[in-house]
This record gives sequence, structure tokens and C-alpha cells, in this order.
Amino acid sequence: MEPLVALAVQLRALGAEVRMCAPPDSAERLAETDVPLVPVSRPEGPGPDLAAAGTAEQFEQVPALAEGCDVVVAGGLLSGAAAVRSVAEKLGIPYFYVVLCPIHLPTALDRAQREEYNRGADGLFGGALDEGRAALGLPPVRNLFDYGCTDRPWLAADPVLAPLRPGLEAVQTGAWILPDERPLPAELAAFLAAGPPPVYVGFGSSPGTADAARVAIEAIRAQGRRVILSRGWADLALPDHQDDCFAVGEVNLQALFGRVAAAVHHDGTGTTHVATRAGVPQIVVRQIVGQVYYSDRVAELGIGAAIDGPAPDVDAFSAALTAALSPETRARAAAVAGSIRTDGAAAAARTLLDVVSRRKPPVAV
Repeated sequence: MEPLVALAVQLRALGAEVRMCAPPDSAERLAETDVPLVPVSRPEGPGPDLAAAGTAEQFEQVPALAEGCDVVVAGGLLSGAAAVRSVAEKLGIPYFYVVLCPIHLPTALDRAQREEYNRGADGLFGGALDEGRAALGLPPVRNLFDYGCTDRPWLAADPVLAPLRPGLEAVQTGAWILPDERPLPAELAAFLAAGPPPVYVGFGSSPGTADAARVAIEAIRAQGRRVILSRGWADLALPDHQDDCFAVGEVNLQALFGRVAAAVHHDGTGTTHVATRAGVPQIVVRQIVGQVYYSDRVAELGIGAAIDGPAPDVDAFSAALTAALSPETRARAAAVAGSIRTDGAAAAARTLLDVVSRRKPPVAV
């Protein structure tokens, strides 16, 4: 959701009216940005039924919410996005789909892969989509992976971290990152001031990362470094009560990463971009196959090291940490930081409003 929030903030700054449709538990985050929330329910159910349920719920909620809008922007699960595109089709307004990594572009797949993705999407939520479209007076569609993504999705990723190779079709704007002005908690600031820059360890929303965190802390301590551990969704805990480690909840990583020696993370798109912009060396612990892209890019750019996960041993982690903390890697990370765009969301907002202005005023997104 964070990239779409960043886009919404920039659109409002340009005078656009924005309807941010998200689950009710997003209210607190959106309140911090003054972006009004239009709450939509989150589908529930067993895995095989979740895609169809998400499609049906979008058809129930989005038509009324999109009424009067000039354009619709969607991201996330294609089962919901295909329904959103159907509503936009019915209303006769433009629809755009955003991805955060080039490997998620349809044109990144070969013909056989693309056909497989389309068959999978058709099987998972094709029936629910046809039913919803019929209620809107629209004909059935197939190849739902292509339909939800569109022929030319938007790529909210930095061109240095995620360059578009020849043959890939996308509108690349740079990463959509919301500037974070929150101060660091007083206790964290005191820990940072009490010694040399620590190493940050955090795995975000990845589950089952306790072993990786334990190994990371052991390897970092063995090199005489302090540790900041982000609890994350796995609610990670410190292994003991020694004063060389400090645990945090959700904090301003944009402020924190400028004060650490290195950042250990799970290859999340947002974390990778924030760390790269901060010029901090990275150790990327791959958790799932889909996260190989950014870990490979970190290694290729020479701004850190990648470890095959999800639970590396101490030796592997120690080697990666040594490489990341080398003078060469630190210098390269600082150099690359200066080439990373900071205006991705603003550029996307301007491009989007330019599309709308060629159709009709006033602007409501």
C-alpha cells in the first residue's frame, strides 16, 4: 500500500482529489498523511477461494467508489485488479496497473510462461470475473493476467536499481516512496549515540525468520558490532539482555539507515530502495524466489552482498557481512546513492494528471 499512499500524497499536492481505497486497518497510516481513506473490506477464506472472493468483493464495492473519478490506479493482487479494470471499462475511464519490480511485467515472461500465468489466472478467478462483468453488462474476458496488468503497466522502481532491459514494456517513473519526517524514538536515538554505528537487522513482513535473525546477531557480534533488530511481523526477540543489541518496532527507516553501518533485510522493494538511497551497504537474505531480483541487483551494483536464504549459517553470514563492510562496498554504496531518484511518486503524479488533462477537467483520481 505504501507506494500508492506516496502517489496519493503527491496527487493531492498538485490539487487533485484522491479516493484511497484500502482496508480499514490502513486508517492510522493514512491519517498520518492526511489522505482520506475510503474503507474497503479485505477478502477472507481458504487459499484457493481467496482470489475469487477478492474479485467478487471488488465488484461489490468499487463501482460506487469509482463513480465520478477520471482515472483509476490499481496495484497488488490481480484478482482484484482485473475487477477494478472491468469497472473502469464500464465507466469509460483510464485504468493503470502498477508493479514494483521488472520481473512482474508481462513482457518479462516468455510466451510459455505468459500462457501459464494466464491459464492460472483464468482458473483461479475467471468465473468470478465473468459473473461480475455480466452484472455490469460487459462480455467475458480471458487471459486475465494480461488483462489485469495491461499491455504497459507502470513500474514504480528506480531505473538504477531496476533498469528496463530491451523488450520490456512499462512506464517507469522511479520508486514511489513517501518522505518520512518522523523522529526516531528517544530510546533508539540514545542507543545510536552511545557507540559506533550498529548493523540493522530486519525482515519486514516475512514470517519464520527467527533463525535468520539469530544467526545474523551471532555473526555481527562476532565482528564486534552492535545490532538494531526490527521485530517485524514475525515479532522477533533479542536472544538476551546484553546492551549491544536494541529491538525496535515500526520506525522511520529513512532516518535510521543514515546512521547504521549496514542493513540486513529480506529484499523487500521498499527497504532495498530506502537503503540504497541512504548509501548504506546491504546484506540481503533471500526469503522467497520472487525476491531474487533485488538481491541480485544489490550484488551486481557492488552495494552489498546477497545470501541464499531463508536461514543461512553463521559462516555464510559472516562472509557477507565482511564483504558489505569493506571500504570498496561502502564507497560504492555512497556513490550509487547519489544516482537514485527521489521524485518517483511526484513524476508519476504529474504523468497521471497529464493523461487526465487530455481527457477532461476537473481532476479526481
